[in-house]
Amino acid sequence: MEIQGNIQNWLIEEKMFKDKVNDPNANFHYIIEYPNGNIMDVIQPNGKEDVIVFGCATQVAPEHLELIADTSDKLRDKFLWNVKLELNQFLVDFDLKIENNMLQQFIITDDLFVDELSKHDFIKTIKKVFKAKIQCVWLIEKTFGQVTPSTHMEPNENSMFV
Repeated sequence: MEIQGNIQNWLIEEKMFKDKVNDPNANFHYIIEYPNGNIMDVIQPNGKEDVIVFGCATQVAPEHLELIADTSDKLRDKFLWNVKLELNQFLVDFDLKIENNMLQQFIITDDLFVDELSKHDFIKTIKKVFKAKIQCVWLIEKTFGQVTPSTHMEPNENSMFV
């Protein structure tokens, strides 16, 4: 319970805490917002009291999917390899959902083991997951162009479990 209390307090202190999720598969599961407008999950899975999992799932905007669809297979292949190579450098885990050679969604996760858990390492891991996510967004924009995002998306749509 001490770890859960510390983590919740740190999230509140840093104004990142958004919601506590009732998750039967977790000892605790928090939805956080870092930075403003970016939703992430912080979870301690059942049976894994020694680890905290940080995750962020992102849907590729429909406007970007249209731009991607209008490009060659060669450019799409090159882009997908660039995404993999860039994300790998962040030392995070990632899962790319690809259909018709087009990136539809990407999920970025990282683990932090709780032995000698510090606020510094905890916050640094949140920032690392966000930086990996934004790197992927920037690669999409660099390769296919910037668009005005849809206004129909709710903030929680990029949560891993919502």
